[in-house]
Amino acid sequence: MNKILSLFLAIAAGLLVVYSTIFVVDQKSHAIVFAFGEVKSVISEPGLHFKLPPPFQNVLFLDKRILTIDSADADRFITAEKKNILVDSYVKWQISEPKLYYVSFSGDERRAKDRLSQIVKAALNDEITKRTVREVISGERGKVMEAIKSKVAEEAKQIGIEIVDVRLKRVDYVEQINNSVYDRMKAERLRVANELRSTGAAESEKIRADADRQRIVILAEAYREAEQMRGAGDAEASQIYAQAFGQNPEFYKFYRSLEAYRASFRSKSDIVVVDPSSEFFKYFKAPGTAGNNSSSRNK
Repeated sequence: MNKILSLFLAIAAGLLVVYSTIFVVDQKSHAIVFAFGEVKSVISEPGLHFKLPPPFQNVLFLDKRILTIDSADADRFITAEKKNILVDSYVKWQISEPKLYYVSFSGDERRAKDRLSQIVKAALNDEITKRTVREVISGERGKVMEAIKSKVAEEAKQIGIEIVDVRLKRVDYVEQINNSVYDRMKAERLRVANELRSTGAAESEKIRADADRQRIVILAEAYREAEQMRGAGDAEASQIYAQAFGQNPEFYKFYRSLEAYRASFRSKSDIVVVDPSSEFFKYFKAPGTAGNNSSSRNK
């Protein structure tokens, strides 16, 4: 019975030793194999691997995925105009050289994040102090991020880290200067609005003056054409009158007398004081009478 128990314990101990020599590296991890505290190998490919049992060799796993540093509070920086702004940023990073990373931070991710945050803050300060508020907020924001990423990537490479991306989430003024900034923006918009109004008023006056000029030209041309037509009509009427007068002068005189009678006796209340024997009533008399009167006068 003791032999069976001893055999069982020996098999169990052997299995434990075999189990301690096997380790699995998955797709999201780096594995560093140590021998008495010294780095013997770095394994980044996933799969089943073997090592010596402890304490001869040990394995430390590091995260292979892309990690994020997203600061909870915005940092304050001073621009080239000596104005304070608040910048909120985040960084995407991953371990590129596990051995160098371990030497730098002993595999402590918290220490690595602290160091990387310091590097990002220093790069932000270098770039923002060279630019104005307008350039940081809108004008050269893309250039700022590229410059920061380049500086951070260069320093992070020395500690075994690869920078995937650096972004500025929010850039804002500190509370003390918000009102002055808004007032300046309001004044700028008001200036643009007044300039547009002035331009519009000038264009309006120009259009109105052109319309008035065209109106005067059109009226003058219309008056000229009307006078030409009136002159042509008067000439034609005079010609007709002359032809009619030439054909029968006596009838023409009679027709003109009728028009004078019609104009003079338009209303029943009209009173005309005139000598009945005057030339005006020539055609009111019987035929031949007018001639006798004239002949007697001639005598």
